[in-house]
Amino acid sequence: MSRVCPMTGKRTRVGRSYARRGKAKYLGGVGRKVTGKTKRTFKPNIQKVRAVVDGVVTRVRVSTKAIREGMIVKPPKRTWKPDAVKKAD
Repeated sequence: MSRVCPMTGKRTRVGRSYARRGKAKYLGGVGRKVTGKTKRTFKPNIQKVRAVVDGVVTRVRVSTKAIREGMIVKPPKRTWKPDAVKKAD
């Protein structure tokens, strides 16, 4: 499964991780020096949630940003209780 959100288009990005040494100038040092650069990946926060898609409740993998911004519609809560069915009979 690819780590891509269909709503926002968020996907795995690449970047670098910088290793530094030294004391910052504002703290009285001579400045921070970069001693190494390593490749790394930035992964989106993809969650599996139940959502209503075309009137059908399905599980979709979307980013948390899509969930927070209301891009997906969650299904309504179930109110069915087994006791109510037995009393009706």
